[in-house]
Amino acid sequence: MTEPLPAPAQEFPPTLREVMLRGRWIGVLLLCLVVAGVFAWLGQWQLARAIDTDPPPPGATEQVRPLTDVVEPGQYLPEPLGGQKVTTSGEWVAEDFIVISSRFNAGVEGYWVTGQLRVADRTSIAVALGWAPTREQAEAAADALAGQGAAEVELTGRLIDDEGVELPPADDVFALTRMSPAALLSQWHDVEQLDVYRPYLASLTAPAGLVDIDSPAPEEKSPVNWLNIFYAAEWAIFAGFAFYLWYRLAKDAWEREVEEFEDAHA
Repeated sequence: MTEPLPAPAQEFPPTLREVMLRGRWIGVLLLCLVVAGVFAWLGQWQLARAIDTDPPPPGATEQVRPLTDVVEPGQYLPEPLGGQKVTTSGEWVAEDFIVISSRFNAGVEGYWVTGQLRVADRTSIAVALGWAPTREQAEAAADALAGQGAAEVELTGRLIDDEGVELPPADDVFALTRMSPAALLSQWHDVEQLDVYRPYLASLTAPAGLVDIDSPAPEEKSPVNWLNIFYAAEWAIFAGFAFYLWYRLAKDAWEREVEEFEDAHA
């Protein structure tokens, strides 16, 4: 009696684990690890900048410091020093008292009188001296200051960032509506080889004929930058998505193989 033939080996479709362990998908996984590592590094970089580990002490801007200790001519004002009270001395350039419009004091629109203060040889800073409710009063105060000549003064005020340049109206190309040392420089006299401070000084005490400029202490900022924390969280999500993408691609390949296997054995 002959022995029965052995039954043919039963075939099974590949498992998801088998597909993922193939060389192709191991290579894709390594690439995803590199991408996720880059995203994780970017997230750590954002997170390190989200928290100020050495914030200025409360009220630091209210402590009067010499101008030269805070910023140098031509340098941008560091963000923590915006509104810092400083003191300096120098001589006014008599021809450079200029009126700026659209200035608000306690919510009331008016005008500033500004001047060029020569704080050292060939070095100047723009100063906002005071506020007036009308142009006529502002121009009268500017004329009175110009009449005093190159007077030596000592000033205390707040350092404030340049407000930027704005195109003047076509009917008055010299009109100014923003406190911009760069714009004022274009109208100043004796500016050859002149070093100018980028921020301007808002004087705490106005001269005769003007009102003190409303210049409150800057708000103390939180040491936590929530926008940077949000960006750090985004990078973490991107890193996780790199692994999900690998899983999704490998699973799609496995599902196609299973479908092809079932069709072949139907």
